[in-house]
Parts: sequence; C-alpha cells; structure tokens
Amino acid sequence: MGPMNPRDPTGPGAGYFHGGGVPVPTPLAREWNIAVADGPVVATAIHDGHGMRPSLRSHAALDDAARFREEDPLTGLLTEVGDVRIQVRRSRFEVDHNRPRDRAVYARPEDCWGLQAWRAPLPEVERAQSLAAWDRFRAMVTELVDRLLERWEAVLLIDLHSYNHRRDGPRAAPALQEDNPDIELGLTTADPERWGAVCACFAAALRQVPVNGQVLDVRANVRFPTGGDFPEWVFSRWGARVCTISPEYKKTFMDEHTGQADIAALYALREGLDLAVESVRPSFEARR
Repeated sequence: MGPMNPRDPTGPGAGYFHGGGVPVPTPLAREWNIAVADGPVVATAIHDGHGMRPSLRSHAALDDAARFREEDPLTGLLTEVGDVRIQVRRSRFEVDHNRPRDRAVYARPEDCWGLQAWRAPLPEVERAQSLAAWDRFRAMVTELVDRLLERWEAVLLIDLHSYNHRRDGPRAAPALQEDNPDIELGLTTADPERWGAVCACFAAALRQVPVNGQVLDVRANVRFPTGGDFPEWVFSRWGARVCTISPEYKKTFMDEHTGQADIAALYALREGLDLAVESVRPSFEARR
C-alpha cells in the first residue's frame, strides 16, 4: 500500500473508532494513548512521546538525553483537561506531527534546532515507515473530529506543547522574559470574529492560578507567530467549527537540561488549564 495523499487522510486506515454515539477507540487506535468521554473538548500532546522504533534508533546521531530535551515531556499529563485525550507515544524525531508531510521526518540540522539527528541520510524505507505513521495519525484525527462534529456544533482543540528557554546551557541566564512568555497561546487559526472572546477568556483564566507564587505571563503568538502545521491542517479541513488553541508552556515546570520535574508547578499549570477550559466550555456545548 503506497503513502496516502496528504490532502486526503481519510483513505486507507479508516476505522479507528466505532459506536453510534460517543466514539469508542478500536484496536487500530492503540498506536496512541486515546481516551474518549462525551464532550466537545479535545486535548492533544503530539510531542510528548519519547519512543523510537529499533530500526530507526540505530541511525540516530543523538543520545536519549538530547532527544528528550527537544521533545515536550509531561505535556501528556495536561491532556487530562480534555473530554478526548490523545498522547502520541513516538518521538518527534521519528515523525513530527506538527510539520507538513514533506518535512515531517527531519533530514538536516536546520530542520531540528541545528542538531544532527542522523548519522547519515535515512534509508528511504525508514523515511517511508515514519511517513506512514504521519498518515495514520491524520486519518485517525480526521475520523475523530468528523464524528465529534456530528455530535457537537463546535469543538475546542487544545494542542499542547512546551519550549526550551535555556539554550545557552544550564549555568547561563534564561532567555529574556519579554520574548518568552510563561505560556504562549498559539491562536494563528482561531477565527477572531467567532472565537476572539473565547480566547481572551481562556487567557485570563490561565492567569488566575499562580505558579510558585507568580502570576503567569500569558500572551499570544510571540515566539511562534506563524503557528504549526497541525492547527493549519485542522483549520483547512474544518474551518471555524474547530477552535484550536495551542498553549506553549515554557519549561519552568522542569529542568530542561536534567529532565527533573517540578511537580508542584506542573500541578498548578494543570489546575490553571482546567480552569481555562471550563471557563470557555459553555461556548462549545451546543449539540447537533
């Protein structure tokens, strides 16, 4: 079976959910950690995973610690705020679901923060295997959102990420606050006419829960003003019926160099995110 057309990810591989009402994951969906309850809020952690298939690992030029630093560990815990929760288990170095298909497998240092990901150019068979996983993920999301929009007038997608702010090393000063908010909200595809008030309410709620005694700096489209491919694809397919908010958490909830987590900070962030979701939930509860 050849690769799917990236503009039509509903072909081969359909059948990830069954049930006449609330979508129920089938065995085909076991590739990801998916939990579904009856509601219009979807939370995804597409860069949370660290797994890498053995055949690809043998080509890797980076050790596990270097890969882990560029992944979004612990964002999967934040998906608990969603009625539908999706955690990708595989590393973004295997396949990046926030890149377009032709760039979803890193090939050059400029694709991944100046890092040399592979010892040599990947064999085509390895690249094809990763791209097939990209196809399956988009097919699964397509089936899921189509099913949800049969049940709800609109869906809220919380597309969770994190980012490094101490790239000059563990002993160097962190990046300047003015360019690195505690939470950056990616709102590049949220229709301002339909969802502007929702996004403002969401941001205000995030600021209500302090972390380590500090009120959070929450701003939109600062570090990543053009957004990612995943929200762009969602918007191209479903338009304003899906409101995508992409929180990018600065890694103040962990040491990005050692991986050690600040559990209290992480719980506070989850509390704030839960408050934000619940503050806007009424805007998404209209049933079809």
